[in-house]
Amino acid sequence: MSLKYKRVLLKLSGESLMGNQAFGIQPKMLQHYAQQIKSLREIGTEIAVVIGGGNIFRGLQAHDSGIERVQGDYMGMMATVINGMALQSALEEIGVFTRLISAIEMKEIAEPYIRRRAIRHLEKGRVLIFAAGTGSPYFTTDSAAALRANEMCADVILKGTRVDGIYTADPELDSMAKRYDHLSFDEVISMGLKVMDMTAFTLCKENNLPIVVFDVIKPGNLREIVEGKSIGTLVSN
Repeated sequence: MSLKYKRVLLKLSGESLMGNQAFGIQPKMLQHYAQQIKSLREIGTEIAVVIGGGNIFRGLQAHDSGIERVQGDYMGMMATVINGMALQSALEEIGVFTRLISAIEMKEIAEPYIRRRAIRHLEKGRVLIFAAGTGSPYFTTDSAAALRANEMCADVILKGTRVDGIYTADPELDSMAKRYDHLSFDEVISMGLKVMDMTAFTLCKENNLPIVVFDVIKPGNLREIVEGKSIGTLVSN
């Protein structure tokens, strides 16, 4: 089978694991993402995943609770490790070989990040789950996704959201909002559209790494994008 994207990085928010809960991990959402990822492996796609931790703890909100910013960011990184462990378990439950790789060393539960070893895992068909962000405070998991995607020589970043692309306004609030099929990086910047944070976005722009923003909830979308169907909004140079 001819694939449009052979090696992809899937970016999931921590909130995407909550389902209709106020916080935490909803088992059916975990299983949903595991099945979607498995469908990509079945057609030979090499997959890395970066997942946020907002369903457990958001570093940016730590200041409001009296927690110092850097400490809060590290707490947020720990939340991504918990989510990564949960996704790893869900994937291995359905027969998908994985490697959980942490930017902060915790050898009892995850491998340390070594670029050449990570690429070799991809070549062997294992799904990589990158946890603990970049390992440094002040960087979001969007930045971690952009960094790892470039390091892994990914063909694209697939940013899963609750809506089916980038709109002129929030489609959940404005029924007249129109969806874009394709945007350039410069257009996104000039219009002030919030696709990823600016650090991540600039890294993708400078390294000519396209981003597809799509509805990750709808079954089959992930596989259809990799097979070349026009789904969501493509952002590229």
